[in-house]
Amino acid sequence: MHPIDWAIVAGYLTWVIYDGLKRSKDTDAIEGYFLAGRSLPWWAVGLSVMATQMSAITLVGTTGQGYSDGMRFVQFYFGLPVAMIILSVTLVPFFYRAKVFTAYEYLERRFDKKTRALASLLFLVSRGLAVGVIISAPAVVLSIVLGWNLVFTALAIGVPTTLYTMFGGVQAVTWVDVKQMVVIVGGVLAAVTILILGLPDGVGLGDALHLAGAAGRLTTIDFSLDLNETYTFWSGLLGGVFFMLGYFGCDQSQVQRYLTAQSVDAGRRSLMMSAFWKIPLQALILLTGVLVFIFYLFTEPPMLFNGAHDSQIRMGARATEYVGLETQFHQAFEQQREAADRMMAARRNGDVAGSADTRVAFAASQQRVADVRASAASLVQEVSGDTAFTDVNYVFPSFITTHLPIGLTGLLIAAVFAAAMSSIAAELNALSAATVIDFYRRHLKPGASDRHYLFVSKLSTAFWGIFATVFALYAANLGSLIEVVNRVGSYFYGSLLGVFVLAIAVRRATANGAFWGLLAGMTLVGVVEATTDISYIWYTVVGTVAVVAVGMGISLLQPVPAR
Repeated sequence: MHPIDWAIVAGYLTWVIYDGLKRSKDTDAIEGYFLAGRSLPWWAVGLSVMATQMSAITLVGTTGQGYSDGMRFVQFYFGLPVAMIILSVTLVPFFYRAKVFTAYEYLERRFDKKTRALASLLFLVSRGLAVGVIISAPAVVLSIVLGWNLVFTALAIGVPTTLYTMFGGVQAVTWVDVKQMVVIVGGVLAAVTILILGLPDGVGLGDALHLAGAAGRLTTIDFSLDLNETYTFWSGLLGGVFFMLGYFGCDQSQVQRYLTAQSVDAGRRSLMMSAFWKIPLQALILLTGVLVFIFYLFTEPPMLFNGAHDSQIRMGARATEYVGLETQFHQAFEQQREAADRMMAARRNGDVAGSADTRVAFAASQQRVADVRASAASLVQEVSGDTAFTDVNYVFPSFITTHLPIGLTGLLIAAVFAAAMSSIAAELNALSAATVIDFYRRHLKPGASDRHYLFVSKLSTAFWGIFATVFALYAANLGSLIEVVNRVGSYFYGSLLGVFVLAIAVRRATANGAFWGLLAGMTLVGVVEATTDISYIWYTVVGTVAVVAVGMGISLLQPVPAR
Protein backbone atom coordinates (compact mmCIF):
# COMPACT_ATOMS: atom_id res chain seq x y z
CA MET A 1 0.00 0.00 0.00
CA HIS A 2 0.95 3.63 -0.41
CA PRO A 3 2.41 5.41 2.66
CA ILE A 4 -0.69 7.63 2.75
CA ASP A 5 -2.86 4.53 3.16
CA TRP A 6 -0.68 3.29 6.00
CA ALA A 7 -0.88 6.72 7.63
CA ILE A 8 -4.69 6.55 7.49
CA VAL A 9 -4.71 3.08 9.02
CA ALA A 10 -2.24 3.99 11.77
CA GLY A 11 -3.95 7.29 12.55
CA TYR A 12 -7.40 5.77 12.75
CA LEU A 13 -6.39 2.88 14.98
CA THR A 14 -4.44 5.16 17.29
CA TRP A 15 -7.43 7.46 17.63
CA VAL A 16 -9.86 4.58 18.25
CA ILE A 17 -7.72 3.05 20.98
CA TYR A 18 -6.98 6.37 22.65
CA ASP A 19 -10.57 7.58 22.60
CA GLY A 20 -11.92 4.22 23.73
CA LEU A 21 -9.66 4.13 26.77
CA LYS A 22 -10.35 7.78 27.52
CA ARG A 23 -14.08 7.13 27.63
CA SER A 24 -13.65 4.16 29.94
CA LYS A 25 -14.81 4.93 33.47
CA ASP A 26 -16.11 3.18 36.54
CA THR A 27 -14.07 0.10 35.66
CA ASP A 28 -12.77 -0.27 39.20
CA ALA A 29 -16.01 -2.14 40.02
CA ILE A 30 -17.10 -5.41 38.47
CA GLU A 31 -20.46 -3.97 37.34
CA GLY A 32 -18.72 -1.04 35.68
CA TYR A 33 -16.21 -3.29 33.95
CA PHE A 34 -18.75 -5.74 32.53
CA LEU A 35 -21.97 -3.68 32.31
CA ALA A 36 -20.82 -0.01 32.26
CA GLY A 37 -22.97 0.59 35.33
CA ARG A 38 -26.05 0.00 33.13
CA SER A 39 -25.72 3.59 31.91
CA LEU A 40 -25.24 3.58 28.11
CA PRO A 41 -27.67 5.32 25.70
CA TRP A 42 -29.85 3.14 23.48
CA TRP A 43 -28.35 4.30 20.17
CA ALA A 44 -24.81 3.46 21.29
CA VAL A 45 -25.96 0.04 22.52
CA GLY A 46 -27.82 -0.50 19.23
CA LEU A 47 -24.73 0.27 17.17
CA SER A 48 -22.72 -1.99 19.47
CA VAL A 49 -25.20 -4.83 18.92
CA MET A 50 -24.76 -4.48 15.16
CA ALA A 51 -21.00 -4.00 15.39
CA THR A 52 -20.53 -7.12 17.50
CA GLN A 53 -22.32 -9.08 14.77
CA MET A 54 -20.49 -7.57 11.85
CA SER A 55 -16.78 -7.69 12.58
CA ALA A 56 -14.21 -7.89 9.80
CA ILE A 57 -16.01 -11.01 8.55
CA THR A 58 -18.73 -8.77 7.15
CA LEU A 59 -16.27 -6.99 4.88
CA VAL A 60 -14.17 -10.02 3.98
CA GLY A 61 -16.54 -12.98 4.13
CA THR A 62 -19.86 -11.43 3.08
CA THR A 63 -18.40 -9.59 0.09
CA GLY A 64 -16.72 -12.83 -0.98
CA GLN A 65 -20.08 -14.57 -0.55
CA GLY A 66 -21.71 -11.93 -2.76
CA TYR A 67 -19.01 -12.33 -5.41
CA SER A 68 -19.27 -16.11 -5.58
CA ASP A 69 -22.94 -16.73 -4.80
CA GLY A 70 -24.77 -13.42 -5.21
CA MET A 71 -27.51 -11.97 -3.00
CA ARG A 72 -29.06 -15.22 -1.74
CA PHE A 73 -27.32 -14.98 1.61
CA VAL A 74 -29.52 -12.01 2.64
CA GLN A 75 -32.38 -14.51 3.17
CA PHE A 76 -30.49 -15.72 6.24
CA TYR A 77 -31.61 -12.54 8.02
CA PHE A 78 -35.32 -12.62 7.15
CA GLY A 79 -36.18 -13.91 10.61
CA LEU A 80 -34.24 -11.15 12.38
CA PRO A 81 -37.06 -8.55 12.74
CA VAL A 82 -39.44 -11.18 14.11
CA ALA A 83 -36.83 -12.41 16.58
CA MET A 84 -36.06 -8.87 17.75
CA ILE A 85 -39.72 -8.14 18.42
CA ILE A 86 -40.09 -11.36 20.42
CA LEU A 87 -36.97 -10.63 22.47
CA SER A 88 -37.99 -7.02 23.09
CA VAL A 89 -41.24 -8.24 24.64
CA THR A 90 -39.80 -11.17 26.58
CA LEU A 91 -36.11 -11.54 27.43
CA VAL A 92 -34.98 -7.90 27.43
CA PRO A 93 -37.23 -6.83 30.34
CA PHE A 94 -36.77 -10.23 31.96
CA PHE A 95 -32.96 -10.14 32.10
CA TYR A 96 -32.78 -6.43 32.85
CA ARG A 97 -35.09 -6.63 35.87
CA ALA A 98 -33.36 -9.80 37.11
CA LYS A 99 -30.16 -7.70 37.57
CA VAL A 100 -27.97 -10.50 36.26
CA PHE A 101 -24.44 -10.18 34.87
CA THR A 102 -24.85 -13.13 32.50
CA ALA A 103 -27.86 -14.79 30.89
CA TYR A 104 -26.93 -18.06 32.57
CA GLU A 105 -27.21 -16.75 36.14
CA TYR A 106 -30.96 -16.98 35.82
CA LEU A 107 -30.80 -20.69 34.98
CA GLU A 108 -29.49 -21.46 38.45
CA ARG A 109 -32.27 -19.43 40.04
CA ARG A 110 -34.84 -21.27 37.95
CA PHE A 111 -33.23 -24.73 37.89
CA ASP A 112 -29.88 -25.54 39.51
CA LYS A 113 -26.17 -24.85 39.31
CA LYS A 114 -25.34 -27.74 36.96
CA THR A 115 -27.75 -26.41 34.31
CA ARG A 116 -26.24 -22.95 34.62
CA ALA A 117 -22.71 -24.33 34.37
CA LEU A 118 -23.48 -26.46 31.30
CA ALA A 119 -25.21 -23.61 29.46
CA SER A 120 -22.38 -21.21 30.23
CA LEU A 121 -19.81 -23.80 29.16
CA LEU A 122 -21.56 -24.23 25.81
CA PHE A 123 -21.42 -20.47 25.31
CA LEU A 124 -17.73 -20.35 26.15
CA VAL A 125 -16.88 -23.09 23.66
CA SER A 126 -19.04 -21.72 20.82
CA ARG A 127 -18.03 -18.09 21.24
CA GLY A 128 -14.38 -18.91 21.80
CA LEU A 129 -14.34 -20.72 18.44
CA ALA A 130 -16.28 -17.92 16.75
CA VAL A 131 -13.78 -15.29 17.93
CA GLY A 132 -11.07 -17.33 16.26
CA VAL A 133 -12.94 -16.96 12.98
CA ILE A 134 -13.30 -13.22 13.59
CA ILE A 135 -9.54 -12.89 14.09
CA SER A 136 -8.79 -14.90 10.97
CA ALA A 137 -10.61 -12.43 8.69
CA PRO A 138 -8.23 -9.47 9.13
CA ALA A 139 -5.33 -11.94 9.23
CA VAL A 140 -6.32 -12.91 5.68
CA VAL A 141 -6.26 -9.24 4.66
CA LEU A 142 -2.83 -8.59 6.13
CA SER A 143 -1.38 -11.76 4.62
CA ILE A 144 -2.29 -10.37 1.19
CA VAL A 145 -1.40 -6.72 1.79
CA LEU A 146 1.95 -7.29 3.47
CA GLY A 147 2.87 -10.78 2.35
CA TRP A 148 3.23 -11.81 5.97
CA ASN A 149 2.87 -15.34 7.28
CA LEU A 150 -0.69 -16.06 8.44
CA VAL A 151 0.54 -17.06 11.90
CA PHE A 152 2.20 -13.68 12.36
CA THR A 153 -0.80 -11.74 11.10
CA ALA A 154 -3.18 -13.59 13.44
CA LEU A 155 -0.89 -12.76 16.36
CA ALA A 156 -0.63 -9.15 15.19
CA ILE A 157 -4.42 -8.81 15.43
CA GLY A 158 -5.18 -11.04 18.40
CA VAL A 159 -2.49 -9.95 20.86
CA PRO A 160 -3.00 -6.14 20.75
CA THR A 161 -6.78 -6.54 20.82
CA THR A 162 -6.58 -8.84 23.82
CA LEU A 163 -4.45 -6.33 25.68
CA TYR A 164 -6.81 -3.49 24.77
CA THR A 165 -9.82 -5.46 25.99
CA MET A 166 -8.17 -6.32 29.28
CA PHE A 167 -7.95 -2.66 30.28
CA GLY A 168 -10.82 -0.99 28.39
CA GLY A 169 -13.91 -2.55 29.89
CA VAL A 170 -17.28 -2.78 28.17
CA GLN A 171 -17.81 0.98 28.07
CA ALA A 172 -14.69 1.56 25.99
CA VAL A 173 -15.65 -1.40 23.80
CA THR A 174 -19.09 0.11 23.12
CA TRP A 175 -17.77 3.49 22.03
CA VAL A 176 -15.24 1.83 19.76
CA ASP A 177 -18.15 -0.09 18.23
CA VAL A 178 -19.91 3.19 17.46
CA LYS A 179 -16.87 4.48 15.57
CA GLN A 180 -16.29 1.29 13.64
CA MET A 181 -19.89 1.25 12.40
CA VAL A 182 -19.44 4.73 10.95
CA VAL A 183 -16.18 3.75 9.26
CA ILE A 184 -17.55 0.45 7.89
CA VAL A 185 -20.66 2.03 6.37
CA GLY A 186 -18.63 4.94 4.99
CA GLY A 187 -16.03 2.61 3.52
CA VAL A 188 -18.60 0.33 1.89
CA LEU A 189 -20.49 3.27 0.36
CA ALA A 190 -17.21 4.66 -0.99
CA ALA A 191 -16.31 1.26 -2.49
CA VAL A 192 -19.76 0.95 -4.14
CA THR A 193 -19.38 4.45 -5.59
CA ILE A 194 -15.95 3.63 -7.03
CA LEU A 195 -17.22 0.34 -8.48
CA ILE A 196 -20.13 2.08 -10.22
CA LEU A 197 -17.99 4.94 -11.52
CA GLY A 198 -15.37 2.42 -12.66
CA LEU A 199 -17.68 0.61 -15.09
CA PRO A 200 -16.33 0.65 -18.66
CA ASP A 201 -17.50 3.36 -21.07
CA GLY A 202 -20.89 2.50 -22.47
CA VAL A 203 -21.73 0.14 -19.60
CA GLY A 204 -24.36 1.62 -17.32
CA LEU A 205 -25.50 0.39 -13.95
CA GLY A 206 -28.56 -1.18 -15.59
CA ASP A 207 -26.33 -3.14 -17.96
CA ALA A 208 -24.15 -4.28 -15.07
CA LEU A 209 -27.11 -5.49 -13.04
CA HIS A 210 -28.51 -7.23 -16.12
CA LEU A 211 -25.26 -9.18 -16.43
CA ALA A 212 -25.29 -9.95 -12.71
CA GLY A 213 -28.83 -11.25 -13.04
CA ALA A 214 -27.89 -13.42 -16.00
CA ALA A 215 -25.08 -14.89 -13.91
CA GLY A 216 -27.51 -15.67 -11.07
CA ARG A 217 -25.98 -13.13 -8.72
CA LEU A 218 -29.20 -11.15 -8.13
CA THR A 219 -31.37 -14.08 -7.09
CA THR A 220 -32.58 -12.94 -3.68
CA ILE A 221 -35.72 -14.94 -2.91
CA ASP A 222 -35.90 -18.72 -3.18
CA PHE A 223 -39.18 -20.31 -2.06
CA SER A 224 -37.77 -23.84 -2.29
CA LEU A 225 -38.81 -26.21 0.50
CA ASP A 226 -35.59 -28.22 0.22
CA LEU A 227 -34.14 -28.59 3.74
CA ASN A 228 -30.72 -29.27 2.24
CA GLU A 229 -30.63 -25.80 0.70
CA THR A 230 -29.09 -23.28 3.09
CA TYR A 231 -30.41 -19.97 1.78
CA THR A 232 -34.14 -19.99 1.07
CA PHE A 233 -37.04 -17.79 2.13
CA TRP A 234 -38.29 -20.47 4.52
CA SER A 235 -34.93 -21.32 6.05
CA GLY A 236 -34.28 -17.64 6.65
CA LEU A 237 -37.72 -16.88 8.03
CA LEU A 238 -38.27 -20.01 10.13
CA GLY A 239 -34.78 -21.34 10.80
CA GLY A 240 -33.52 -17.76 10.98
CA VAL A 241 -35.99 -16.85 13.72
CA PHE A 242 -34.70 -19.69 15.90
CA PHE A 243 -31.09 -18.83 15.09
CA MET A 244 -31.55 -15.14 15.91
CA LEU A 245 -33.50 -15.90 19.09
CA GLY A 246 -30.68 -18.18 20.18
CA TYR A 247 -27.97 -15.66 19.27
CA PHE A 248 -29.51 -12.45 20.61
CA GLY A 249 -31.40 -14.04 23.48
CA CYS A 250 -29.02 -16.69 24.82
CA ASP A 251 -25.53 -15.67 23.70
CA GLN A 252 -23.79 -13.63 26.41
CA SER A 253 -21.96 -11.49 23.84
CA GLN A 254 -25.35 -10.07 22.78
CA VAL A 255 -27.22 -10.22 26.08
CA GLN A 256 -24.40 -8.24 27.69
CA ARG A 257 -24.87 -5.49 25.08
CA TYR A 258 -28.44 -4.64 26.05
CA LEU A 259 -27.78 -5.18 29.78
CA THR A 260 -25.53 -2.10 29.57
CA ALA A 261 -28.48 0.08 28.49
CA GLN A 262 -29.95 2.74 30.77
CA SER A 263 -33.38 1.11 30.99
CA VAL A 264 -35.63 -1.63 29.64
CA ASP A 265 -36.93 0.72 26.94
CA ALA A 266 -33.37 1.61 25.95
CA GLY A 267 -32.52 -2.09 25.63
CA ARG A 268 -35.58 -2.64 23.45
CA ARG A 269 -34.72 0.29 21.19
CA SER A 270 -31.19 -1.00 20.76
CA LEU A 271 -32.49 -4.33 19.44
CA MET A 272 -35.08 -2.71 17.19
CA MET A 273 -32.34 -0.63 15.59
CA SER A 274 -30.71 -3.85 14.47
CA ALA A 275 -34.09 -5.25 13.36
CA PHE A 276 -34.67 -2.35 10.96
CA TRP A 277 -31.14 -1.72 9.70
CA LYS A 278 -29.38 -5.08 9.58
CA ILE A 279 -31.03 -6.44 6.43
CA PRO A 280 -30.49 -3.29 4.30
CA LEU A 281 -26.89 -3.07 5.47
CA GLN A 282 -26.26 -6.74 4.78
CA ALA A 283 -27.82 -6.36 1.32
CA LEU A 284 -25.54 -3.39 0.61
CA ILE A 285 -22.44 -5.38 1.53
CA LEU A 286 -23.56 -8.35 -0.56
CA LEU A 287 -24.22 -5.96 -3.44
CA THR A 288 -20.64 -4.73 -3.06
CA GLY A 289 -19.48 -8.29 -3.72
CA VAL A 290 -21.79 -8.53 -6.74
CA LEU A 291 -20.36 -5.28 -8.13
CA VAL A 292 -16.85 -6.67 -7.65
CA PHE A 293 -17.99 -9.66 -9.72
CA ILE A 294 -19.17 -7.26 -12.46
CA PHE A 295 -15.89 -5.34 -12.26
CA TYR A 296 -13.96 -8.53 -12.94
CA LEU A 297 -16.09 -9.29 -15.98
CA PHE A 298 -14.31 -6.42 -17.74
CA THR A 299 -11.01 -6.28 -15.85
CA GLU A 300 -9.11 -9.54 -15.84
CA PRO A 301 -8.74 -10.87 -12.27
CA PRO A 302 -6.02 -13.21 -11.03
CA MET A 303 -6.76 -16.83 -11.75
CA LEU A 304 -6.72 -17.36 -7.97
CA PHE A 305 -7.13 -14.51 -5.51
CA ASN A 306 -5.34 -16.48 -2.82
CA GLY A 307 -1.69 -16.37 -3.85
CA ALA A 308 -0.32 -18.09 -0.76
CA HIS A 309 1.17 -21.01 -2.72
CA ASP A 310 1.88 -19.22 -5.99
CA SER A 311 5.67 -19.13 -5.65
CA GLN A 312 5.83 -22.76 -4.54
CA ILE A 313 3.95 -23.93 -7.62
CA ARG A 314 5.86 -21.75 -10.09
CA MET A 315 9.16 -23.13 -8.83
CA GLY A 316 7.99 -26.75 -8.65
CA ALA A 317 7.74 -29.66 -11.02
CA ARG A 318 4.22 -28.73 -12.14
CA ALA A 319 5.00 -25.11 -13.02
CA THR A 320 4.37 -25.71 -16.72
CA GLU A 321 0.92 -27.11 -15.98
CA TYR A 322 0.11 -24.07 -13.83
CA VAL A 323 1.25 -21.63 -16.53
CA GLY A 324 -0.86 -23.57 -19.03
CA LEU A 325 -3.91 -23.08 -16.81
CA GLU A 326 -3.18 -19.36 -16.67
CA THR A 327 -3.20 -19.29 -20.48
CA GLN A 328 -6.52 -21.14 -20.51
CA PHE A 329 -7.88 -18.74 -17.91
CA HIS A 330 -6.89 -15.71 -19.99
CA GLN A 331 -8.61 -17.20 -23.04
CA ALA A 332 -11.73 -18.09 -21.01
CA PHE A 333 -11.83 -14.57 -19.56
CA GLU A 334 -11.64 -12.99 -23.04
CA GLN A 335 -14.46 -15.24 -24.22
CA GLN A 336 -16.49 -14.27 -21.16
CA ARG A 337 -15.94 -10.56 -21.78
CA GLU A 338 -16.93 -10.92 -25.45
CA ALA A 339 -20.05 -12.86 -24.43
CA ALA A 340 -20.93 -10.10 -21.97
CA ASP A 341 -20.50 -7.45 -24.68
CA ARG A 342 -22.72 -9.37 -27.10
CA MET A 343 -25.35 -9.83 -24.42
CA MET A 344 -25.46 -6.11 -23.67
CA ALA A 345 -25.59 -5.25 -27.37
CA ALA A 346 -28.56 -7.57 -27.89
CA ARG A 347 -30.31 -6.00 -24.90
CA ARG A 348 -29.79 -2.45 -26.19
CA ASN A 349 -31.04 -3.42 -29.66
CA GLY A 350 -34.18 -5.06 -28.29
CA ASP A 351 -33.24 -8.38 -29.93
CA VAL A 352 -35.28 -10.83 -27.85
CA ALA A 353 -34.14 -13.97 -29.67
CA GLY A 354 -30.56 -12.73 -29.69
CA SER A 355 -30.75 -11.94 -25.98
CA ALA A 356 -31.75 -15.53 -25.24
CA ASP A 357 -28.89 -16.89 -27.35
CA THR A 358 -26.32 -14.53 -25.85
CA ARG A 359 -27.51 -15.40 -22.34
CA VAL A 360 -26.79 -19.07 -23.05
CA ALA A 361 -23.36 -18.18 -24.46
CA PHE A 362 -22.62 -15.97 -21.44
CA ALA A 363 -23.54 -18.78 -19.03
CA ALA A 364 -21.27 -21.17 -20.95
CA SER A 365 -18.37 -18.71 -20.76
CA GLN A 366 -18.96 -18.35 -17.02
CA GLN A 367 -18.71 -22.09 -16.63
CA ARG A 368 -15.42 -22.21 -18.56
CA VAL A 369 -13.90 -19.62 -16.24
CA ALA A 370 -15.17 -21.54 -13.21
CA ASP A 371 -13.79 -24.82 -14.56
CA VAL A 372 -10.30 -23.38 -15.06
CA ARG A 373 -10.36 -21.88 -11.57
CA ALA A 374 -11.44 -25.21 -10.11
CA SER A 375 -8.59 -26.98 -11.91
CA ALA A 376 -6.12 -24.40 -10.61
CA ALA A 377 -7.42 -24.79 -7.06
CA SER A 378 -7.11 -28.58 -7.32
CA LEU A 379 -3.54 -28.22 -8.56
CA VAL A 380 -2.70 -25.96 -5.62
CA GLN A 381 -4.15 -28.51 -3.21
CA GLU A 382 -2.19 -31.36 -4.76
CA VAL A 383 1.15 -29.52 -4.85
CA SER A 384 0.92 -27.77 -1.50
CA GLY A 385 -0.93 -30.47 0.43
CA ASP A 386 -3.31 -27.74 1.60
CA THR A 387 -6.57 -29.64 1.19
CA ALA A 388 -8.52 -26.81 2.86
CA PHE A 389 -7.35 -24.24 0.29
CA THR A 390 -10.06 -21.62 -0.34
CA ASP A 391 -10.28 -18.54 -2.52
CA VAL A 392 -13.54 -16.80 -1.59
CA ASN A 393 -12.22 -14.91 1.46
CA TYR A 394 -9.49 -13.27 -0.61
CA VAL A 395 -11.66 -11.65 -3.29
CA PHE A 396 -12.48 -8.31 -1.69
CA PRO A 397 -9.10 -7.78 0.03
CA SER A 398 -7.39 -8.36 -3.29
CA PHE A 399 -9.68 -5.85 -4.99
CA ILE A 400 -9.25 -3.06 -2.47
CA THR A 401 -5.47 -3.35 -2.40
CA THR A 402 -4.99 -3.45 -6.18
CA HIS A 403 -7.76 -1.35 -7.74
CA LEU A 404 -8.89 1.32 -5.27
CA PRO A 405 -7.34 4.82 -5.29
CA ILE A 406 -4.85 5.99 -2.68
CA GLY A 407 -6.63 6.98 0.50
CA LEU A 408 -9.70 4.84 -0.06
CA THR A 409 -7.58 1.71 0.24
CA GLY A 410 -6.38 2.95 3.60
CA LEU A 411 -9.94 3.76 4.68
CA LEU A 412 -11.20 0.26 3.89
CA ILE A 413 -8.21 -1.44 5.50
CA ALA A 414 -8.82 0.74 8.56
CA ALA A 415 -12.45 -0.37 8.51
CA VAL A 416 -11.39 -4.01 8.49
CA PHE A 417 -8.97 -3.43 11.37
CA ALA A 418 -11.49 -1.44 13.38
CA ALA A 419 -14.27 -3.96 12.79
CA ALA A 420 -12.03 -6.79 13.88
CA MET A 421 -10.74 -5.06 16.98
CA SER A 422 -14.08 -3.89 18.33
CA SER A 423 -15.87 -7.18 17.66
CA ILE A 424 -13.06 -9.21 19.16
CA ALA A 425 -12.99 -6.91 22.17
CA ALA A 426 -16.74 -7.26 22.72
CA GLU A 427 -16.59 -11.04 22.43
CA LEU A 428 -13.60 -11.38 24.73
CA ASN A 429 -15.29 -9.17 27.32
CA ALA A 430 -18.37 -11.42 27.23
CA LEU A 431 -16.24 -14.57 27.47
CA SER A 432 -14.47 -13.11 30.48
CA ALA A 433 -17.79 -12.20 32.11
CA ALA A 434 -19.14 -15.74 31.76
CA THR A 435 -15.88 -17.27 32.97
CA VAL A 436 -15.62 -15.13 36.08
CA ILE A 437 -19.29 -14.76 37.03
CA ASP A 438 -20.55 -18.25 36.18
CA PHE A 439 -17.53 -20.28 37.23
CA TYR A 440 -14.83 -18.50 39.21
CA ARG A 441 -17.05 -16.38 41.47
CA ARG A 442 -19.75 -19.03 41.73
CA HIS A 443 -17.63 -22.15 42.34
CA LEU A 444 -14.00 -21.30 43.12
CA LYS A 445 -13.89 -18.11 45.17
CA PRO A 446 -17.23 -16.63 46.18
CA GLY A 447 -17.25 -13.52 48.35
CA ALA A 448 -13.95 -11.99 47.15
CA SER A 449 -13.48 -8.27 46.53
CA ASP A 450 -14.26 -6.50 43.27
CA ARG A 451 -10.56 -5.75 42.91
CA HIS A 452 -9.77 -9.46 42.97
CA TYR A 453 -12.51 -10.31 40.45
CA LEU A 454 -11.29 -7.56 38.11
CA PHE A 455 -7.79 -9.03 38.22
CA VAL A 456 -9.12 -12.50 37.41
CA SER A 457 -11.31 -11.01 34.65
CA LYS A 458 -8.23 -9.61 32.93
CA LEU A 459 -6.46 -12.95 33.20
CA SER A 460 -9.43 -14.77 31.69
CA THR A 461 -9.54 -12.24 28.87
CA ALA A 462 -5.91 -13.06 28.12
CA PHE A 463 -6.67 -16.80 28.11
CA TRP A 464 -9.56 -16.45 25.67
CA GLY A 465 -7.54 -14.13 23.47
CA ILE A 466 -4.79 -16.75 23.17
CA PHE A 467 -7.31 -19.53 22.54
CA ALA A 468 -9.09 -17.58 19.81
CA THR A 469 -5.84 -16.54 18.12
CA VAL A 470 -4.68 -20.16 17.91
CA PHE A 471 -8.02 -21.28 16.46
CA ALA A 472 -7.84 -18.45 13.92
CA LEU A 473 -4.91 -20.18 12.22
CA TYR A 474 -7.22 -23.09 11.41
CA ALA A 475 -10.37 -21.05 10.68
CA ALA A 476 -8.86 -19.03 7.82
CA ASN A 477 -9.03 -22.07 5.52
CA LEU A 478 -12.48 -23.38 6.40
CA GLY A 479 -14.31 -21.68 3.51
CA SER A 480 -16.52 -18.60 3.44
CA LEU A 481 -15.86 -16.97 6.80
CA ILE A 482 -19.37 -15.59 7.16
CA GLU A 483 -20.73 -19.14 6.77
CA VAL A 484 -18.14 -20.58 9.16
CA VAL A 485 -19.04 -18.28 12.05
CA ASN A 486 -22.77 -18.95 11.56
CA ARG A 487 -22.16 -22.68 11.30
CA VAL A 488 -20.24 -22.68 14.60
CA GLY A 489 -23.11 -20.88 16.30
CA SER A 490 -25.76 -23.15 14.80
CA TYR A 491 -24.41 -26.15 16.73
CA PHE A 492 -25.10 -24.47 20.06
CA TYR A 493 -27.82 -21.82 19.78
CA GLY A 494 -30.78 -24.17 19.44
CA SER A 495 -29.97 -26.08 22.61
CA LEU A 496 -29.36 -22.87 24.56
CA LEU A 497 -32.62 -21.42 23.29
CA GLY A 498 -34.47 -24.59 24.24
CA VAL A 499 -33.33 -24.47 27.86
CA PHE A 500 -34.45 -20.83 28.17
CA VAL A 501 -37.82 -21.75 26.68
CA LEU A 502 -38.15 -24.38 29.42
CA ALA A 503 -37.07 -21.89 32.06
CA ILE A 504 -39.43 -19.09 31.10
CA ALA A 505 -42.39 -20.66 29.31
CA VAL A 506 -42.77 -24.11 30.91
CA ARG A 507 -43.63 -23.79 34.60
CA ARG A 508 -43.64 -27.58 35.05
CA ALA A 509 -40.03 -27.93 33.82
CA THR A 510 -37.60 -29.33 36.39
CA ALA A 511 -33.86 -28.97 36.85
CA ASN A 512 -33.15 -32.53 35.68
CA GLY A 513 -35.40 -32.03 32.68
CA ALA A 514 -33.54 -28.89 31.69
CA PHE A 515 -30.09 -30.40 32.17
CA TRP A 516 -30.70 -33.65 30.33
CA GLY A 517 -32.74 -31.86 27.68
CA LEU A 518 -29.77 -29.58 27.05
CA LEU A 519 -27.46 -32.57 26.62
CA ALA A 520 -30.02 -34.29 24.37
CA GLY A 521 -30.29 -31.20 22.17
CA MET A 522 -26.54 -31.00 21.62
CA THR A 523 -26.36 -34.74 20.95
CA LEU A 524 -29.18 -34.71 18.40
CA VAL A 525 -27.67 -31.73 16.54
CA GLY A 526 -24.41 -33.66 16.31
CA VAL A 527 -26.21 -36.74 14.97
CA VAL A 528 -28.15 -34.69 12.40
CA GLU A 529 -24.96 -32.97 11.25
CA ALA A 530 -23.11 -36.28 10.88
CA THR A 531 -25.82 -38.35 9.21
CA THR A 532 -27.87 -35.95 7.03
CA ASP A 533 -27.39 -33.20 4.49
CA ILE A 534 -29.83 -30.83 6.20
CA SER A 535 -28.56 -27.25 6.05
CA TYR A 536 -26.93 -25.93 9.21
CA ILE A 537 -29.50 -23.14 9.46
CA TRP A 538 -32.04 -25.75 10.64
CA TYR A 539 -29.80 -27.04 13.45
CA THR A 540 -31.17 -24.38 15.81
CA VAL A 541 -34.70 -25.64 15.21
CA VAL A 542 -33.60 -29.23 15.80
CA GLY A 543 -31.76 -28.32 19.01
CA THR A 544 -34.60 -26.22 20.41
CA VAL A 545 -37.30 -28.83 19.74
CA ALA A 546 -35.12 -31.63 21.17
CA VAL A 547 -34.37 -29.75 24.40
CA VAL A 548 -38.01 -28.79 24.98
CA ALA A 549 -39.35 -32.27 24.13
CA VAL A 550 -36.83 -34.21 26.25
CA GLY A 551 -36.93 -31.64 29.04
CA MET A 552 -40.73 -31.73 29.27
CA GLY A 553 -40.77 -35.53 29.06
CA ILE A 554 -38.35 -35.94 31.97
CA SER A 555 -40.11 -33.21 33.96
CA LEU A 556 -43.48 -34.93 33.61
CA LEU A 557 -41.99 -38.16 34.97
CA GLN A 558 -40.79 -36.41 38.11
CA PRO A 559 -42.95 -35.43 41.07
CA VAL A 560 -44.04 -31.83 41.21
CA PRO A 561 -41.59 -29.92 43.44
CA ALA A 562 -42.97 -28.27 46.54
CA ARG A 563 -43.56 -24.53 46.13
